[in-house]
Amino acid sequence: MHKSLATSSKPLAAHVAFAFAALAAAGAPAAVHAQSSVTLYGIIDEGINYTSNVQTGPGQGHSQYNLSSGILSGSRWGLRGNEDLGGGIKAIFVLESGFDVNSGKMGQGSLLFGRQAYVGVSSPYGTVTLGRQYDPVVDYIHPLMPSAMFSGSIGAHPGDLDNLNNTNRVNNAVKYRTASYGGLTAEGMYSFGGVPGSMAGNQIYSLGAGYARGPLTVGVGYLNARNPNASFFGTAVGATAATNNFGSSPVINGYASAHSEEIISAGATYVIGAATLGGIYSNTKFKHLSGAVSPLNPAGVGGTASFNSAEVNLQYQLTPALSFGAAYNYTDGGDANHAKYQQGSLSADYIVSKRTDFYLIGVLQHASGTDSTGRAARASLNGLTPASGNQQATVRFAIRHKF
Repeated sequence: MHKSLATSSKPLAAHVAFAFAALAAAGAPAAVHAQSSVTLYGIIDEGINYTSNVQTGPGQGHSQYNLSSGILSGSRWGLRGNEDLGGGIKAIFVLESGFDVNSGKMGQGSLLFGRQAYVGVSSPYGTVTLGRQYDPVVDYIHPLMPSAMFSGSIGAHPGDLDNLNNTNRVNNAVKYRTASYGGLTAEGMYSFGGVPGSMAGNQIYSLGAGYARGPLTVGVGYLNARNPNASFFGTAVGATAATNNFGSSPVINGYASAHSEEIISAGATYVIGAATLGGIYSNTKFKHLSGAVSPLNPAGVGGTASFNSAEVNLQYQLTPALSFGAAYNYTDGGDANHAKYQQGSLSADYIVSKRTDFYLIGVLQHASGTDSTGRAARASLNGLTPASGNQQATVRFAIRHKF
């Protein structure tokens, strides 16, 4: 009996196996159709700095040696991925976290994914993304900046007053980027302010376009931020609208009461053999300052504070492994404060492997006039403690590793 039952069960098992195989075959195209990938990536940038003049008290300054993280490239780790939805359409995402190598703490105001956090859809007609993102001015001008190419954040424009070094990201943002048409692309972005009863309250909008073909790369951009102390600068953990979120740089931290901030910028690079020539221009306006003395406006400045900043730069690839860079920037604060900043930078970078390089950067800044706080302008290299006087220099030697 048992033998008969065992014998009769073989055809049944064969039928069941065939049924599962048929179902698997039917599902195979869908499995291939929905291919996806996730990539873990990151950069560690760490080095030692010497700074000639760091303010330690009223009118007092001393030189300083210290370790610092993320100067030429922000130290970071991230995840990026995509899923093929068919027809050339993909679901995409990026989660990216900045950190300080020396302390292990999170960057960008202690936010977990402070550098970027977005999800979206890409297609042959363009890409739509939603979340915390770079604005179009940063997307098109920042890659052309010496601070992105060779001088690092310490070589950015004073106080990063035009955000071309990407100090501030944009929350609650929807962004559309076109496909490339003969090297031409464009972007538009809108950030919801989230203020009940006011569509314009705390909103940010930005437009940008770029052209890259052959030796020429060009970018232009515009950004408008309402109540920038809260919407643009105030995204750190613990920040409030009542606190001054403009940072420690006296170049701009006296203008936190501005009703709005406008940035217009353009840049270009042109490659000639081993040399890359570049130029950047920006106009930044902090508009409708309150005029009342407060933590947001210590000098009681009213009206509009406007800065014009122009920069020229040269990068030269001496060998496949060794490159040099030089840049000069002039920033004029105009009638609001008569502040002027002149800044020069030099650099060298040596690639020792596919993922590791060593670099040397030197930056010197000289200030004159009156700064945003109503006092004699002090030199203030971006990201460093301001000087006690009108001149500050720094030299950095570092290692950068990408994974």
